[in-house]
Amino acid sequence: MTRIIADISVSLDGFVTGPDPGPDSGLGTGGEALHTWAFSDDPEDRRCLREGTARSGAVVLGRRLFDVVDGPNGWNDDVGYGAAEAARPAFVVVTGSPPESVRLGDFDWTFVTTGLPDAVAVARRRAEAASSAAGQDLDAVIMGGGATVGSALAAGLVDTLVLHLAPVVLGAGTPLFTGGAPRTLSQRSVLRTSTAVHLTYDVLRPGAGARPSR
Repeated sequence: MTRIIADISVSLDGFVTGPDPGPDSGLGTGGEALHTWAFSDDPEDRRCLREGTARSGAVVLGRRLFDVVDGPNGWNDDVGYGAAEAARPAFVVVTGSPPESVRLGDFDWTFVTTGLPDAVAVARRRAEAASSAAGQDLDAVIMGGGATVGSALAAGLVDTLVLHLAPVVLGAGTPLFTGGAPRTLSQRSVLRTSTAVHLTYDVLRPGAGARPSR
């Protein structure tokens, strides 16, 4: 079964970038520390990254993040989705208007201008099609940025939340959580490595009990 998974790295004080993020510095000042785990030689970090990338049948990202990864200092043949895994699932971008041009033109991009719920629905369909082609369950992953993940959680679009908790306090930047209705989570797994704590939660619907682990 295709799930909607929000997957993002976060600091101890709840930021997904450092201060002053922009097209040339997508993670802001000091924000590179959030992704140390993704380039780590720790075998458990490598397994976490490899398995998370392999399960991705389609990926949702916001327009600001797209502008970073498609920018001149963004993804390339060696570093892309899944860091050094550089995987190429279908990508669905939430945007007010499609870009006039795309640097990464050989990637599978779909630009959705009718809002996040529609983008997630498109990603689910693409992931289900990829699942059928692969003969195994693949998921639709919301990779960011922080506002996109936060909005998806607030809208009740997320089944599973995966946080890669980096041992850094950034002090400022882009917060993951900015208020909204309370959400109840059921802890599924905790993996501690030399560079991060990888946390997986099921996001419970109002009135629902904990789901069994899958």
